[in-house]
Amino acid sequence: MSDLFDEYPMLIFALESLLALFLLVFIVVWTSSGKKKAARAGSKETPKPPQPH
Repeated sequence: MSDLFDEYPMLIFALESLLALFLLVFIVVWTSSGKKKAARAGSKETPKPPQPH
């Protein structure tokens, strides 16, 4: 494995960038699915009447 990185030194940067891209996509999907779940849970509740000021 060390010989591979010695022969292709830019390979480690490519692997690191792919890992960063995967993490970015994972975080975006995770957070967007949480917003959808919260919206569905909020829509099931009965709306409260507005409070007079």
